[in-house]
Amino acid sequence: MNVLTHGSQLALNPLDPNSLLSSFGAVGVLVVLFAETGLLVGFFLPGDSLLFTAGLFTTTGSTAVLHLPLGWVLAAAAAGALLGAQTGYLIGRRGGPALLARTKNPKLHQAVERSGELLAKYGYGKAIVLARFIPLVRTVLNPMAGALGVPASTFTTWQVVGGLLWSLGVTLAGHALGSTIPNIDHYLLPIVALVVVVSLIPVALEIRRARRAPAGGS
Repeated sequence: MNVLTHGSQLALNPLDPNSLLSSFGAVGVLVVLFAETGLLVGFFLPGDSLLFTAGLFTTTGSTAVLHLPLGWVLAAAAAGALLGAQTGYLIGRRGGPALLARTKNPKLHQAVERSGELLAKYGYGKAIVLARFIPLVRTVLNPMAGALGVPASTFTTWQVVGGLLWSLGVTLAGHALGSTIPNIDHYLLPIVALVVVVSLIPVALEIRRARRAPAGGS
């Protein structure tokens, strides 16, 4: 109750993990992960930094802005990641390639191309798991897997494996760091900034690879 009351006094910023968690707590984790992994419109949401920050908030004490129960955060993270991916797959299976073709955002188009490359290069299992750890790609690969006709049983098995590794792993990493460093909430902003930078490294590498590809192919 205190968390929601405090959050209601703040202007909600959907790109700020602190704002999302202050406003909605563990429920915000579920909703954001569902949107990021299941709906193309959620590609801009801060999945990695939200999970890590939520993990930090499970260890902070009375000096913290808020404190979240670890069990509820882990359950919300897993539910959002798994339900979102399965929903994205079903949308892609019903909408087909036309759904992705209508996407006008250039970053999403690059993610579509990379998703296809991952599926072709690594096979269904590895690609579905790896995609979880690449921003934008984890948004696009699920509907693309449905559009390309990846068997439902295969997709479900590997998206559960990848979804749990990603959602629980990143959250527990934040929890572990918060348990190690006293008053971790004092360093929240620089830590979240570092997580954002690290999570964007795969995107930067993909952009660099895409720019070099024409020169290498000529």
